[in-house]
Amino acid sequence: MNNIVWMALLATLGTWSVTALGAATVVFFRSPNPKALNLMLGFASGVMIAASFWSLLQPAIEQAEEMSGLPAYLVATMGFLAGAFFMWGSDKIVSYARGRVNHSAGRADEKLNRIIMLVLSITLHNIPEGLAVGVAFGALPREGYLMESLMGAVTIAVGIGLQNFPEGAAVSIPLRREGFSRKKSFLLGQASGIVEPIAGVIGALLVVYVEAILPYALSFAAGAMILVAVHELIPECQRNQKAQPYFATMGIVAGFATMMLLDVMLG
Repeated sequence: MNNIVWMALLATLGTWSVTALGAATVVFFRSPNPKALNLMLGFASGVMIAASFWSLLQPAIEQAEEMSGLPAYLVATMGFLAGAFFMWGSDKIVSYARGRVNHSAGRADEKLNRIIMLVLSITLHNIPEGLAVGVAFGALPREGYLMESLMGAVTIAVGIGLQNFPEGAAVSIPLRREGFSRKKSFLLGQASGIVEPIAGVIGALLVVYVEAILPYALSFAAGAMILVAVHELIPECQRNQKAQPYFATMGIVAGFATMMLLDVMLG
């Protein structure tokens, strides 16, 4: 297997392991510190927003400019919107399935249905996150400064890994509250992230062996990441905004600044 694909696999195994670490909180704690989770979610969303431009959209535009065909801005826009609509469509499918199941099920099945839909929804939105990491690593051989590009890909993986920690806890802890054992809660929680290594390898393989799709794939990953950050992570980290008006917001600013600094310094 191509070395870059191996790197993408290792990176996404790392992001999955953070999901497992978050799920493992159910073994030690009844509920993780919400203040720490809000800060982590805010920081991760800031990292993802910054990475979407400097590590994904900007390289997508540069790659598109080197290729003949459509204008670079059009390629980046099409890919970005496709990624955002993919995430939107995925969310709609899960919401529709949840509504159908809840409407047709009796009370005895409601608990099981809630659990299935919780695991499914988080698993589904982990797919584009894995793709984003895989695409970032898959783009490495075609960029001039391998170490700088590698740092950009690694920071994307770190940002996604950070927001995977509360996601793992968000699955395992409700399962525990529904009466599942700690072991089963952990196993189901970490299983929600196992799709990331699979998607990461697919994303890396696509851009390594099909060069023409690279700018589309980079901007697609950016669109998916922006939608996840803005629609899910930021509202979630701002739940205690009245009690702590700027706590999570400073996490967003710190995450964005950190990612921007890394990309500008090393890019």
